[in-house]
Amino acid sequence: MLRIRSASPSRLEASGEWNLTFRGCPHIKVAAVASGSCWVTADDGAPLRMEAGDCYMLSAGIPYRIASDLEAPLLDGNDLFTCATTSTVHVGDRPDDAHRTVLIGGMVIVEETTAALLLDSLPPVTRIGASTHPAHVLHPTLQLLADETAVALPGRTAMSEHLTEILFLQVLRSHLADHEGEDPQSLGWLGALSDPQIGTALALMHREPGRRWTVAALAASAAMSRSAFALRFKTLVGLSPLDYLLQWRIRAAEQALKVTHRSVASIAAEWGYESESAFSNAFKRVTGHRPTHYRGMVDS
Repeated sequence: MLRIRSASPSRLEASGEWNLTFRGCPHIKVAAVASGSCWVTADDGAPLRMEAGDCYMLSAGIPYRIASDLEAPLLDGNDLFTCATTSTVHVGDRPDDAHRTVLIGGMVIVEETTAALLLDSLPPVTRIGASTHPAHVLHPTLQLLADETAVALPGRTAMSEHLTEILFLQVLRSHLADHEGEDPQSLGWLGALSDPQIGTALALMHREPGRRWTVAALAASAAMSRSAFALRFKTLVGLSPLDYLLQWRIRAAEQALKVTHRSVASIAAEWGYESESAFSNAFKRVTGHRPTHYRGMVDS
């Protein structure tokens, strides 16, 4: 349902004393320490020590630092990667140092329909320790990703991107497992998805968004009373069931308008609207624009 894809797999090889600052990536960043160690500080939070085998995820838009020494002079990490002529960036004056730190990872791009819902649910940084079960499961993936980013083999980009997606999903699983048994409200939308009752209703709305859902029908699917369902849904998701359904329909329709040549009428019908005018009115209430505003984007 998240419809993710990855981009720009990269490798950092650093030696000596170094301290890189990043303005924050517009997308989720996932990475792993292939060798060595470093500090990761996200959004001015407490520094986290990362050792070989550790993995971490940074939420989109979060400024962060990666360093061997937090007191070392700051270097602009964004500039280093932007100016790099290969996917591997070298930092420090001892590139052949056997004790150098090697970081591998990339960006994860989430489809706009679910991006805001997911990003609101994520902490600035999520860590998977090397000694944990998820890290052990990921070990073969990390080894493959390290190999793919080290040598320019045919199909390297495709392999690295798919491996980055696997890394992201495993970090997400670990994040949910760490909060298992806690109040789902603390996880926002992710907590709602993992809630047995509200998650069932969300899955139905995502699977059949064009159906004429009522709160009563959704409550019945979750085996709850209408009032209890409506209250729990809003507590976990932050919106009433029908407001959430409206947002989901319109954002998904917006994406279809941006990337296809389909008519507004056909998209309106797919998402449960009996007329193009009813769809257009709902669309403008949510986005501030008429559906035709996005028609030209498909060719841009």
